[in-house]
Amino acid sequence: MTASTEFWLISAPGEKTTKETWDRLNKYTAIKNQALSQNSKFSLPDLKVGTLDILVGLSDELGKLDGYVETVTHKLAQYLGEVLEDHGDKLAGNLLANGTDLTSYMTRFQWDLAKYPIKQPLKNIAEIISKQVSQVDADLKTKAHSYNNLKGTLQSLERKSIGSLLTRNLGDLVKKDDFITNSEYLTTLLVVVQNAHEDEWVNKYENLADMVVPKSSRKIFTDGEHTLFTVTLFKKVVDEYKLHARENKFVVRDFTYSEEEVAAGKNELKKLTTDKDKQYGPLVRWLKINFSECFMAWIHVKAIRVFVESVLRYGLPVNFQAMLLHPYKKSQKRLREILKDLYCHLDTSGTANTVSETNFDIPGFMVNNEYYPYVYYPININFWEKK
Repeated sequence: MTASTEFWLISAPGEKTTKETWDRLNKYTAIKNQALSQNSKFSLPDLKVGTLDILVGLSDELGKLDGYVETVTHKLAQYLGEVLEDHGDKLAGNLLANGTDLTSYMTRFQWDLAKYPIKQPLKNIAEIISKQVSQVDADLKTKAHSYNNLKGTLQSLERKSIGSLLTRNLGDLVKKDDFITNSEYLTTLLVVVQNAHEDEWVNKYENLADMVVPKSSRKIFTDGEHTLFTVTLFKKVVDEYKLHARENKFVVRDFTYSEEEVAAGKNELKKLTTDKDKQYGPLVRWLKINFSECFMAWIHVKAIRVFVESVLRYGLPVNFQAMLLHPYKKSQKRLREILKDLYCHLDTSGTANTVSETNFDIPGFMVNNEYYPYVYYPININFWEKK
């Protein structure tokens, strides 16, 4: 069976031992020798409990932190997809945590003692994570703004170099020999003509004004819809020529040939392309590294949440087993029923697995206004699709 991208992080109180809690879960989630989910123990260190009041206050703060860290992690993934110009398998293959795929990281989760010392109060650890992710979020905005501006300018120039003859930069299509230069009286115009009207142009261009040089029109470039022509005439009739050309649906482009400007345009495009290439590699590496850091921080927030809510739910001394369930597709409904049967003895309200019409908030009880007798947090790792 195919596993989904959603995981369920749950906890249940220890029975005689936490091993019995774990064994019982595996027994119940296997129906007729066919598992409904892939299960793994979720290892938690001996975190500092603190007082009940602190845990209750921390529960609400952790919920907000959870959402914030998930949002920043999604931002990193989605922007990496934009930079890679891909939102599918290529992106998914670049989203790693500590050098491994996201599923493996979670199913083999180990608390990072160096980053988040467990001798610190839980509130301090949450603040460490918040500051870390806030800095990444700020840096992402700066880097994205810089790269997007560069990319946008480059794309604008590229569109002008490959677009319609009505709008594109003509500097790449012409050369000095196409123009009369350094003349006191004569000038050369560039005219865009629809391909269907090419014969009409050939027959009319000499008569659109007086003082047009006979047989001076030359075809420069043709695309799928238009053709670019030159025509030479006296400067004093340019305005009249433009007017009559427009009446015949011939478009005179405003263009003055300058070797310096043509070279500058080419150099700017080359420079922007080089700058983009220089920024691309370091930016991709930064995004991959910080996606990994934020994802790991997010799972640590989940770990703290399941610890806090389990203590609030099941009491002291700390005695519960955290477990990570990876439901198979189309098995979620049946798995939820099995968990209800397995842990119904924990429910004293008689409302397990029912949607509440009231808006009460009990730590660890409610997810999207749905009550479960066990602590439950969903984790969806589908970061390669837009949130």
